[in-house]
Amino acid sequence: MSANLKYLSLGILVFQTTSLVLTMRYSRTLKEEGPRYLSSTAVVVAELWKIMACILLVYKDSKCSLRALNRILHDEILNKPMETLKLAIPSGIYTLQNNLLYVALSNLDAATYQVTYQLKILTTALFSVSMLSKKLGVYQWLSLVILMTGVAFVQWPSDSQELNSKELSAGSQFVGLMAVLTACFSSGFAGVYFEKILKETKQSVWIRNIQLGFFGSIFGLMGVYVYDGELVSKNGFFQGYNWLTWIVVVLQALGGLVIAAVIKYADNILKGFATSLSIILSTLISYFWLQDFVPTSLCLSMKDWI
Repeated sequence: MSANLKYLSLGILVFQTTSLVLTMRYSRTLKEEGPRYLSSTAVVVAELWKIMACILLVYKDSKCSLRALNRILHDEILNKPMETLKLAIPSGIYTLQNNLLYVALSNLDAATYQVTYQLKILTTALFSVSMLSKKLGVYQWLSLVILMTGVAFVQWPSDSQELNSKELSAGSQFVGLMAVLTACFSSGFAGVYFEKILKETKQSVWIRNIQLGFFGSIFGLMGVYVYDGELVSKNGFFQGYNWLTWIVVVLQALGGLVIAAVIKYADNILKGFATSLSIILSTLISYFWLQDFVPTSLCLSMKDWI
């Protein structure tokens, strides 16, 4: 049963990752009249959706009893403040990471973003070795070296890429690259930290996600106030929202649930390699549908290596 859950969660993760990257990129580059939606508010709304979804899952596990649900939430969250506070650290990092991904996809095409973001496999492996005392084999370390080489070659500039970047992106590729690299380090640390908490305690993964979402909402609202408070007071919290924005929000909320399930039933390194499968799908759709990526022969060869 656990093996089936492991591969099912990995499959859903590949689908969710590919869909989120493409729809987020499209929503951030789509030209429409009026103000564009604020990424900081989208992060908060996604956290609230995740909390509601997890409460429903706990309610289902409680045999659809409101009394049992209330008891579980009270016993597992309110009566265990120190256990709950442990989630403040990964929650704050995940909130930062989610905001950085919006910045990255506003400045990079979906395919380049996907490949570069796979460096989180390397950071996850390093944090797993240092924090969880995991041991990696020779072939696993070799795979990580090949991954680093592939990402470096994908970022290697060419005349056609410089021309396309000027035409297709109004932002700075350097800003996008720095955002992705920072997200890789934050993802590696937060993922391993969360895995350590999940596997050392008996609390359900849904309770842990409620705790994550609670702190994530608080940190997210702080970010909205600090960075976009003036725009929110002027045009409203949901300014620029449309059907595509809500799809992005739902996919991002789903991602938190799927990743938690993958960490619970598999591990972070396997999660990273499973996510890499979405690179091919993202590249094809980015080229044929979004038309914001022209792969070079070097880039294609490095993707095959990864």
